[in-house]
Amino acid sequence: MSLLLLVHGKAVLENEVAESIYIYIEHGKIKELGPLDALPFHLKDIESIEISEEQHVVPGFIDVHIHGAAGADTMDATIEALETMAKALPAEGTTSFLATTITQKHENIENALKNAAHYLKEHNDCGKSEILGVHLEGPFINTKRAGAQPKEYIIDPDIELFKHWQQLAEGCIKLVTVAPELENGTNFVAYLHENDVIASIGHSDAIYEEMEMAVKAGAKQVTHLFNGMRGIHHREPGVAGSALLFKELMVELIADRIHVRPEVMKLVINAKGTEGMILITDAMRAKCLKNGVYDLGGQDVSVAEGKALLADGTLAGSILKMNDSIRNILEAAEISLSDAVQMASVNPAKQLKVYDKKGSISAGKDADITILSKEYQVEMTICRGEIAYKKG
Repeated sequence: MSLLLLVHGKAVLENEVAESIYIYIEHGKIKELGPLDALPFHLKDIESIEISEEQHVVPGFIDVHIHGAAGADTMDATIEALETMAKALPAEGTTSFLATTITQKHENIENALKNAAHYLKEHNDCGKSEILGVHLEGPFINTKRAGAQPKEYIIDPDIELFKHWQQLAEGCIKLVTVAPELENGTNFVAYLHENDVIASIGHSDAIYEEMEMAVKAGAKQVTHLFNGMRGIHHREPGVAGSALLFKELMVELIADRIHVRPEVMKLVINAKGTEGMILITDAMRAKCLKNGVYDLGGQDVSVAEGKALLADGTLAGSILKMNDSIRNILEAAEISLSDAVQMASVNPAKQLKVYDKKGSISAGKDADITILSKEYQVEMTICRGEIAYKKG
Protein backbone atom coordinates (compact mmCIF):
# COMPACT_ATOMS: atom_id res chain seq x y z
CA MET A 1 0.00 0.00 0.00
CA SER A 2 1.66 3.25 -1.12
CA LEU A 3 -0.85 5.71 0.43
CA LEU A 4 -2.17 5.70 4.01
CA LEU A 5 -4.15 8.25 6.00
CA LEU A 6 -4.42 7.87 9.77
CA VAL A 7 -6.99 10.00 11.58
CA HIS A 8 -7.82 10.69 15.25
CA GLY A 9 -5.97 9.05 18.16
CA LYS A 10 -3.53 10.66 20.60
CA ALA A 11 -0.18 11.10 18.87
CA VAL A 12 3.17 11.46 20.63
CA LEU A 13 4.94 13.96 18.39
CA GLU A 14 8.40 15.48 18.76
CA ASN A 15 7.37 18.35 21.05
CA GLU A 16 3.80 17.61 22.07
CA VAL A 17 1.02 15.08 22.47
CA ALA A 18 -1.64 15.99 19.93
CA GLU A 19 -5.22 14.74 19.79
CA SER A 20 -7.46 14.37 16.77
CA ILE A 21 -4.80 14.66 14.08
CA TYR A 22 -4.17 13.30 10.62
CA ILE A 23 -0.98 11.61 9.40
CA TYR A 24 -0.65 11.22 5.66
CA ILE A 25 1.81 8.56 4.47
CA GLU A 26 3.04 8.33 0.89
CA HIS A 27 5.53 5.83 -0.51
CA GLY A 28 6.93 4.84 2.88
CA LYS A 29 7.38 8.37 4.24
CA ILE A 30 5.32 10.66 6.45
CA LYS A 31 4.30 13.23 3.86
CA GLU A 32 2.38 15.60 6.12
CA LEU A 33 0.48 15.75 9.41
CA GLY A 34 -1.57 18.21 11.40
CA PRO A 35 -4.88 18.88 13.18
CA LEU A 36 -7.74 16.88 11.66
CA ASP A 37 -9.89 19.98 11.28
CA ALA A 38 -7.18 21.34 8.96
CA LEU A 39 -7.11 18.23 6.73
CA PRO A 40 -6.19 19.48 3.24
CA PHE A 41 -8.85 19.21 0.56
CA HIS A 42 -6.70 16.94 -1.63
CA LEU A 43 -6.63 14.29 1.11
CA LYS A 44 -10.36 14.17 1.86
CA ASP A 45 -11.08 11.47 -0.73
CA ILE A 46 -8.35 9.10 0.48
CA GLU A 47 -9.68 6.14 2.44
CA SER A 48 -8.58 6.63 6.03
CA ILE A 49 -7.73 4.37 8.97
CA GLU A 50 -9.69 5.48 11.99
CA ILE A 51 -7.77 5.48 15.28
CA SER A 52 -9.73 5.46 18.54
CA GLU A 53 -9.39 8.56 20.71
CA GLU A 54 -8.17 6.22 23.49
CA GLN A 55 -5.38 4.76 21.37
CA HIS A 56 -1.84 6.13 21.33
CA VAL A 57 0.00 6.80 18.07
CA VAL A 58 3.75 6.62 18.74
CA PRO A 59 6.95 6.33 16.70
CA GLY A 60 7.98 2.72 16.12
CA PHE A 61 10.33 1.23 18.70
CA ILE A 62 14.01 0.59 17.94
CA ASP A 63 15.58 -2.39 19.72
CA VAL A 64 19.37 -2.07 19.67
CA HIS A 65 19.92 -5.33 21.58
CA ILE A 66 17.98 -8.38 20.46
CA HIS A 67 19.39 -11.83 19.70
CA GLY A 68 16.26 -13.57 18.44
CA ALA A 69 12.51 -14.15 18.43
CA ALA A 70 9.91 -16.64 17.21
CA GLY A 71 12.41 -19.51 17.08
CA ALA A 72 15.09 -17.61 15.16
CA ASP A 73 18.45 -16.19 16.24
CA THR A 74 21.01 -13.90 14.60
CA MET A 75 23.63 -16.62 15.09
CA ASP A 76 21.62 -19.06 12.94
CA ALA A 77 23.31 -17.14 10.12
CA THR A 78 20.47 -17.66 7.65
CA ILE A 79 18.31 -15.24 5.70
CA GLU A 80 15.27 -17.16 6.99
CA ALA A 81 16.22 -16.47 10.62
CA LEU A 82 16.56 -12.72 10.12
CA GLU A 83 13.37 -12.69 8.08
CA THR A 84 11.52 -14.48 10.89
CA MET A 85 12.69 -11.88 13.39
CA ALA A 86 11.85 -8.98 11.08
CA LYS A 87 8.32 -10.28 10.57
CA ALA A 88 7.70 -11.14 14.25
CA LEU A 89 8.85 -7.90 15.87
CA PRO A 90 6.13 -5.55 14.53
CA ALA A 91 3.65 -7.43 16.78
CA GLU A 92 5.37 -5.76 19.75
CA GLY A 93 5.69 -2.37 18.05
CA THR A 94 9.34 -2.70 17.00
CA THR A 95 9.93 -1.23 13.55
CA SER A 96 13.72 -1.50 13.44
CA PHE A 97 16.51 -3.26 15.33
CA LEU A 98 20.15 -4.30 15.53
CA ALA A 99 20.63 -8.02 14.95
CA THR A 100 22.72 -9.03 17.97
CA THR A 101 25.42 -11.69 18.05
CA ILE A 102 26.83 -13.62 21.00
CA THR A 103 30.29 -14.83 21.97
CA GLN A 104 31.08 -17.91 19.89
CA LYS A 105 33.90 -19.38 17.84
CA HIS A 106 35.14 -17.04 15.12
CA GLU A 107 33.65 -19.04 12.26
CA ASN A 108 30.14 -18.79 13.71
CA ILE A 109 30.40 -15.05 14.30
CA GLU A 110 31.79 -14.50 10.81
CA ASN A 111 28.95 -16.48 9.24
CA ALA A 112 26.42 -14.38 11.14
CA LEU A 113 28.10 -11.15 10.04
CA LYS A 114 28.27 -12.13 6.36
CA ASN A 115 24.64 -13.23 6.49
CA ALA A 116 23.54 -9.95 8.06
CA ALA A 117 25.40 -7.97 5.41
CA HIS A 118 23.72 -9.96 2.65
CA TYR A 119 20.30 -9.50 4.27
CA LEU A 120 20.76 -5.73 4.55
CA LYS A 121 21.60 -5.49 0.84
CA GLU A 122 19.02 -7.86 -0.60
CA HIS A 123 16.16 -8.52 1.83
CA ASN A 124 15.60 -5.43 4.05
CA ASP A 125 12.24 -4.62 2.46
CA CYS A 126 9.36 -2.46 3.68
CA GLY A 127 6.41 -3.98 5.53
CA LYS A 128 8.51 -5.61 8.28
CA SER A 129 10.94 -4.49 10.95
CA GLU A 130 14.08 -3.02 9.38
CA ILE A 131 17.53 -4.27 10.38
CA LEU A 132 19.72 -1.21 10.91
CA GLY A 133 22.92 -3.19 11.42
CA VAL A 134 24.62 -5.51 13.88
CA HIS A 135 25.29 -5.28 17.61
CA LEU A 136 28.43 -7.36 18.25
CA GLU A 137 28.00 -8.57 21.85
CA GLY A 138 31.26 -10.32 22.66
CA PRO A 139 33.73 -11.89 22.37
CA PHE A 140 35.76 -8.89 23.64
CA ILE A 141 34.49 -9.18 27.21
CA ASN A 142 35.60 -10.22 30.69
CA THR A 143 35.23 -13.87 31.74
CA LYS A 144 34.53 -12.69 35.31
CA ARG A 145 31.30 -11.08 34.06
CA ALA A 146 30.44 -13.49 31.26
CA GLY A 147 26.83 -14.06 32.30
CA ALA A 148 25.31 -16.25 29.58
CA GLN A 149 28.20 -15.64 27.15
CA PRO A 150 30.19 -18.89 26.55
CA LYS A 151 33.47 -18.38 28.42
CA GLU A 152 35.55 -20.67 26.21
CA TYR A 153 35.28 -18.25 23.27
CA ILE A 154 35.98 -14.98 25.13
CA ILE A 155 39.11 -13.10 23.96
CA ASP A 156 40.82 -9.76 24.61
CA PRO A 157 39.89 -6.80 22.39
CA ASP A 158 41.62 -7.16 19.03
CA ILE A 159 41.54 -4.24 16.59
CA GLU A 160 42.88 -6.23 13.63
CA LEU A 161 40.29 -8.96 14.14
CA PHE A 162 37.54 -6.37 14.39
CA LYS A 163 38.73 -4.73 11.17
CA HIS A 164 38.44 -8.11 9.47
CA TRP A 165 34.97 -8.69 10.87
CA GLN A 166 33.75 -5.24 9.88
CA GLN A 167 35.02 -5.92 6.36
CA LEU A 168 33.09 -9.21 6.26
CA ALA A 169 30.04 -7.35 7.59
CA GLU A 170 30.46 -4.70 4.87
CA GLY A 171 30.41 -1.99 7.52
CA CYS A 172 27.15 -3.02 9.15
CA ILE A 173 28.51 -3.46 12.70
CA LYS A 174 27.11 -0.38 14.42
CA LEU A 175 27.62 -1.21 18.10
CA VAL A 176 30.13 -3.35 20.02
CA THR A 177 29.93 -4.50 23.63
CA VAL A 178 33.42 -4.46 25.14
CA ALA A 179 35.15 -4.73 28.53
CA PRO A 180 37.58 -1.77 28.45
CA GLU A 181 39.67 -2.95 31.41
CA LEU A 182 41.09 -5.83 29.36
CA GLU A 183 44.46 -5.60 27.62
CA ASN A 184 44.22 -3.14 24.72
CA GLY A 185 40.64 -2.35 25.78
CA THR A 186 40.97 1.44 25.88
CA ASN A 187 42.72 1.51 22.50
CA PHE A 188 39.95 -0.68 21.11
CA VAL A 189 37.30 1.74 22.39
CA ALA A 190 39.20 4.63 20.80
CA TYR A 191 39.38 2.78 17.47
CA LEU A 192 35.62 2.15 17.51
CA HIS A 193 34.94 5.80 18.30
CA GLU A 194 37.24 7.01 15.53
CA ASN A 195 35.44 4.73 13.06
CA ASP A 196 31.91 5.78 14.01
CA VAL A 197 31.01 2.54 15.82
CA ILE A 198 29.36 2.80 19.24
CA ALA A 199 31.51 1.36 22.03
CA SER A 200 29.19 -0.01 24.73
CA ILE A 201 30.75 -1.09 28.03
CA GLY A 202 29.38 -4.43 29.13
CA HIS A 203 30.23 -7.84 30.58
CA SER A 204 32.90 -5.80 32.34
CA ASP A 205 34.65 -5.80 35.72
CA ALA A 206 36.01 -2.27 35.30
CA ILE A 207 36.62 0.03 38.26
CA TYR A 208 35.87 3.75 38.20
CA GLU A 209 39.28 4.83 36.86
CA GLU A 210 39.04 2.32 34.00
CA MET A 211 35.54 3.56 33.19
CA GLU A 212 36.81 7.14 33.17
CA MET A 213 39.57 6.18 30.71
CA ALA A 214 37.03 4.43 28.47
CA VAL A 215 34.75 7.47 28.44
CA LYS A 216 37.68 9.72 27.54
CA ALA A 217 38.54 7.27 24.72
CA GLY A 218 35.01 7.61 23.32
CA ALA A 219 32.75 5.01 24.98
CA LYS A 220 29.13 6.10 24.54
CA GLN A 221 26.94 3.36 26.00
CA VAL A 222 26.56 0.69 28.69
CA THR A 223 25.13 -2.72 27.82
CA HIS A 224 22.12 -3.94 29.90
CA LEU A 225 22.82 -1.83 32.99
CA PHE A 226 23.41 -3.80 36.24
CA ASN A 227 23.57 -7.13 34.42
CA GLY A 228 26.96 -8.67 33.56
CA MET A 229 29.05 -5.97 35.24
CA ARG A 230 30.76 -4.86 38.44
CA GLY A 231 28.03 -3.35 40.60
CA ILE A 232 27.97 -0.31 42.86
CA HIS A 233 29.88 -0.35 46.13
CA HIS A 234 30.18 2.70 48.35
CA ARG A 235 33.98 2.57 48.05
CA GLU A 236 34.06 1.55 44.37
CA PRO A 237 31.40 2.79 41.90
CA GLY A 238 32.27 0.03 39.44
CA VAL A 239 30.67 -0.14 36.00
CA ALA A 240 27.10 0.35 37.22
CA GLY A 241 27.86 3.35 39.42
CA SER A 242 30.05 4.96 36.77
CA ALA A 243 27.29 4.45 34.21
CA LEU A 244 24.98 6.52 36.39
CA LEU A 245 27.62 9.21 36.93
CA PHE A 246 28.97 9.83 33.42
CA LYS A 247 26.61 11.92 31.30
CA GLU A 248 28.46 10.73 28.19
CA LEU A 249 27.12 7.19 28.70
CA MET A 250 23.70 6.13 27.44
CA VAL A 251 22.50 3.09 29.39
CA GLU A 252 20.53 0.11 28.09
CA LEU A 253 17.84 -1.21 30.42
CA ILE A 254 15.96 -4.53 30.31
CA ALA A 255 12.68 -3.43 31.90
CA ASP A 256 11.16 -6.88 32.41
CA ARG A 257 10.98 -6.74 36.25
CA ILE A 258 13.35 -9.74 36.31
CA HIS A 259 16.71 -8.31 35.26
CA VAL A 260 16.00 -5.05 37.10
CA ARG A 261 13.49 -4.40 39.91
CA PRO A 262 10.91 -1.64 39.36
CA GLU A 263 12.40 0.42 42.19
CA VAL A 264 15.81 0.31 40.49
CA MET A 265 14.24 1.36 37.17
CA LYS A 266 13.00 4.45 39.00
CA LEU A 267 16.46 4.98 40.50
CA VAL A 268 18.03 4.92 37.03
CA ILE A 269 15.50 7.43 35.69
CA ASN A 270 16.22 9.73 38.63
CA ALA A 271 19.98 9.48 37.97
CA LYS A 272 20.13 9.51 34.16
CA GLY A 273 16.88 11.16 33.12
CA THR A 274 14.85 9.69 30.29
CA GLU A 275 17.26 11.25 27.78
CA GLY A 276 20.07 9.01 29.11
CA MET A 277 18.38 5.61 28.74
CA ILE A 278 17.51 3.12 26.01
CA LEU A 279 14.93 0.39 26.52
CA ILE A 280 16.03 -2.96 25.08
CA THR A 281 14.72 -6.52 25.20
CA ASP A 282 17.94 -8.61 24.98
CA ALA A 283 15.45 -11.23 23.79
CA MET A 284 16.44 -14.70 22.64
CA ARG A 285 14.75 -17.11 20.21
CA ALA A 286 12.13 -18.28 22.74
CA LYS A 287 10.30 -14.96 22.60
CA CYS A 288 6.79 -15.51 21.15
CA LEU A 289 7.06 -19.28 21.82
CA LYS A 290 5.93 -21.68 24.56
CA ASN A 291 7.91 -22.65 27.66
CA GLY A 292 10.66 -25.16 26.92
CA VAL A 293 14.37 -25.60 26.29
CA TYR A 294 15.99 -23.45 23.60
CA ASP A 295 19.48 -22.73 22.28
CA LEU A 296 21.48 -19.55 22.91
CA GLY A 297 25.07 -19.48 21.74
CA GLY A 298 25.29 -23.27 21.79
CA GLN A 299 23.90 -23.49 25.33
CA ASP A 300 20.58 -24.90 26.54
CA VAL A 301 18.29 -22.27 28.00
CA SER A 302 15.19 -23.24 29.98
CA VAL A 303 12.26 -20.86 29.58
CA ALA A 304 9.46 -20.84 32.16
CA GLU A 305 7.50 -18.26 34.17
CA GLY A 306 8.81 -15.45 32.01
CA LYS A 307 12.48 -16.26 32.72
CA ALA A 308 15.22 -17.64 30.44
CA LEU A 309 17.89 -19.47 32.48
CA LEU A 310 21.02 -21.53 31.93
CA ALA A 311 21.30 -24.80 33.85
CA ASP A 312 23.17 -23.03 36.68
CA GLY A 313 20.42 -20.42 37.08
CA THR A 314 22.17 -17.62 35.17
CA LEU A 315 19.80 -15.29 33.34
CA ALA A 316 20.20 -15.89 29.59
CA GLY A 317 18.63 -12.95 27.84
CA SER A 318 14.88 -12.45 28.05
CA ILE A 319 11.58 -13.08 26.32
CA LEU A 320 10.54 -9.47 26.86
CA LYS A 321 8.48 -7.60 24.27
CA MET A 322 9.04 -3.88 23.70
CA ASN A 323 5.45 -2.86 24.41
CA ASP A 324 5.63 -4.72 27.74
CA SER A 325 8.86 -2.84 28.46
CA ILE A 326 6.95 0.41 27.93
CA ARG A 327 4.18 -0.65 30.29
CA ASN A 328 6.60 -1.89 32.95
CA ILE A 329 8.60 1.31 33.10
CA LEU A 330 5.45 3.44 33.15
CA GLU A 331 4.23 1.46 36.14
CA ALA A 332 7.62 1.65 37.87
CA ALA A 333 8.16 5.40 37.63
CA GLU A 334 6.13 8.58 37.47
CA ILE A 335 6.82 9.34 33.83
CA SER A 336 4.68 10.02 30.77
CA LEU A 337 4.26 7.95 27.62
CA SER A 338 6.32 10.63 25.86
CA ASP A 339 9.16 9.85 28.29
CA ALA A 340 8.89 6.13 27.55
CA VAL A 341 8.92 6.86 23.81
CA GLN A 342 12.07 8.93 24.37
CA MET A 343 13.76 5.77 25.68
CA ALA A 344 12.31 3.31 23.15
CA SER A 345 12.38 5.35 19.93
CA VAL A 346 14.08 8.75 20.14
CA ASN A 347 17.26 7.86 22.04
CA PRO A 348 18.18 4.75 20.03
CA ALA A 349 17.59 6.65 16.79
CA LYS A 350 19.86 9.47 17.93
CA GLN A 351 22.49 7.05 19.24
CA LEU A 352 22.56 5.22 15.90
CA LYS A 353 22.58 8.55 14.03
CA VAL A 354 19.37 7.77 12.14
CA TYR A 355 17.19 10.40 13.81
CA ASP A 356 16.97 12.24 10.50
CA LYS A 357 14.72 9.41 9.28
CA LYS A 358 13.53 7.47 12.35
CA GLY A 359 12.61 7.85 16.02
CA SER A 360 9.78 10.37 15.81
CA ILE A 361 6.58 11.15 13.94
CA SER A 362 7.57 14.01 11.71
CA ALA A 363 7.10 15.02 8.08
CA GLY A 364 9.83 13.62 5.85
CA LYS A 365 10.75 10.70 8.11
CA ASP A 366 10.14 7.01 7.51
CA ALA A 367 6.56 6.05 8.29
CA ASP A 368 7.47 3.78 11.23
CA ILE A 369 4.43 4.05 13.49
CA THR A 370 3.00 1.96 16.32
CA ILE A 371 -0.57 2.25 17.58
CA LEU A 372 -1.09 1.19 21.20
CA SER A 373 -4.25 0.59 23.21
CA LYS A 374 -4.67 2.45 26.48
CA GLU A 375 -3.27 -0.71 28.15
CA TYR A 376 -0.20 -0.49 25.84
CA GLN A 377 -1.10 -3.51 23.76
CA VAL A 378 -0.11 -3.20 20.09
CA GLU A 379 -3.11 -2.62 17.83
CA MET A 380 -1.23 -1.90 14.61
CA THR A 381 2.33 -1.37 13.42
CA ILE A 382 3.34 0.38 10.22
CA CYS A 383 6.85 -0.25 8.92
CA ARG A 384 8.10 2.18 6.28
CA GLY A 385 4.58 2.94 5.14
CA GLU A 386 3.14 -0.57 5.07
CA ILE A 387 0.96 -2.25 7.67
CA ALA A 388 3.22 -4.95 9.11
CA TYR A 389 0.95 -6.02 12.00
CA LYS A 390 -2.71 -5.59 12.81
CA LYS A 391 -4.29 -7.11 15.91
CA GLY A 392 -6.80 -9.82 15.12
